[in-house]
Amino acid sequence: MIEPILPDLFNHLVQLAALELSPEESEYLRRELNNQLKAIHELEAIPLGAETPAAYHGVPYTVDTSPPIRQDEWHPYPDPDEIVAQAPETDDGYIIVPEIPHTEL
Repeated sequence: MIEPILPDLFNHLVQLAALELSPEESEYLRRELNNQLKAIHELEAIPLGAETPAAYHGVPYTVDTSPPIRQDEWHPYPDPDEIVAQAPETDDGYIIVPEIPHTEL
């Protein structure tokens, strides 16, 4: 693999994302991210001709073989007050979201 995610970089990313991970969780996620990067590098190594479109997937979707476009339909929930009632804090039918503390970068 070209440049694996080393523990220092991973810990910095965890800090930026404000995650709380145990050492075991950190190592597992770092290893999984490196596996994903390895898979991406393997895919990048596949030789493609210049005439191959970027999103080419090998399945021709023509008008004859494609399903019709599905129309958007609104299906309202029968009792929205039931959903709002599950929130820890509400005001006049709206869910109160706590302020998220942040710092300037």
